[in-house]
Amino acid sequence: MTVIDGTPVSNPATSTQSQPQPEPSAGGNACTAPPKAHPRPSGQDSYTISEVAAFTGLTAHTLRWYERIGLMPHVDRSHTGQRRFSNRDLDWLALVGKLRLTGMPVADMVRYAELVRAGESTFEERQELLEATRRDVIARIAELHDTLAVLDYKIDFYGGARRAPERHPA
Repeated sequence: MTVIDGTPVSNPATSTQSQPQPEPSAGGNACTAPPKAHPRPSGQDSYTISEVAAFTGLTAHTLRWYERIGLMPHVDRSHTGQRRFSNRDLDWLALVGKLRLTGMPVADMVRYAELVRAGESTFEERQELLEATRRDVIARIAELHDTLAVLDYKIDFYGGARRAPERHPA
């Protein structure tokens, strides 16, 4: 247990309490935060690479790289060969962004994408991969909580030192 600002905070890595599990939203997205609204409704959702780059904050180079390494599922092409992304692609990129934030290695993200493409028979393996990533995130959060406690201690120390009356040698 860590104490921050006098309030006990359970260490997620060692806590025996059950952790709340996020529930999937109606759209099938397992993230607890509601997904960003799509710029266009389904059926009218054909985006160029520059539009996707602007919407996601990723560069066109990154989007092409994701496709090249197998992280992006099949991206449709126009009759002239230009990439055309859909709302489904935007949802996938949002998930990839969350996986990146967890610190999941790119190789594991590519493996996850391969498992998704392989279908429902890979649910167990996908779950194991995500559970391992979740354990890593919990360990990192615990480290950050400990780091925050040290910072809080030092901030309080320096704040107290400023408030203490100056001592002059007699």
